[in-house]
Amino acid sequence: MTAPGYVGKELDLFAAARNWKAYWGARLAPLLQGRVLEVGAGVGANAPFLLTPRVTSLVSLEPDPALAARLKATRDAAGDARWSLFCGTLAGTREGLAFDAILYLDVLEHIADDARELGDAARRLRPGGVLVVLAPAHPALFSPFDAAVGHHRRYTRATLAAVAPPDLLPVVSRYLDSAGAALSLANRLLLRRPLPTPGDIAFWDRRVVPLAARLDPLAGRFFGRSVLGAWRAPGPRRAGVVEPAEGGENGRRD
Repeated sequence: MTAPGYVGKELDLFAAARNWKAYWGARLAPLLQGRVLEVGAGVGANAPFLLTPRVTSLVSLEPDPALAARLKATRDAAGDARWSLFCGTLAGTREGLAFDAILYLDVLEHIADDARELGDAARRLRPGGVLVVLAPAHPALFSPFDAAVGHHRRYTRATLAAVAPPDLLPVVSRYLDSAGAALSLANRLLLRRPLPTPGDIAFWDRRVVPLAARLDPLAGRFFGRSVLGAWRAPGPRRAGVVEPAEGGENGRRD
């Protein structure tokens, strides 16, 4: 992963979206245990939703020194001995460092060579470990916001599956936040704002995300503001790891 050179303030804006983080966090929880790596951890806002009881350690990897300094302050304030950080890129870590889960949470779209990045990540998985990507969905929704924050692309289920390492086994493939997709479409066609306001984020997180949680079980195979993909390395999974049971979560390239 090369340093993305963050060009927007989206990390601070979305740090307040606790309903959204709790929503995707609940869907990741069945896949997470043992040693977990979050690539592109930003200011550390995701960590409280990743440090579940079955996670024995969380390594936050952040290439931007200024963000890493803020992340360190957040980590120190949290006081959780399981949480550590590394300022650098995935390429700067040893391939011998093996993880039970590697996460890209709204990060892969910032990386020019996404397939190579995921291939590098796969080589750092333990047998049975999982690679998880949460990313913006649907190229038709690409807006001035995406350009402003340095996104190279938005994904579909099929295009995200296409860049996954071929030797990994598909576990999850679905869209999230079907209700929020309407807001993204409005921004794409009408508002064309490069960044949402704090009020926009508060409205979406408090009003729209709970609605999406009710709609997504039916709509998640077809559309949503984000796409979630997960793949498992060959080999025996560790005891206690279960696959998400929500309907429509599979590796088909629809």
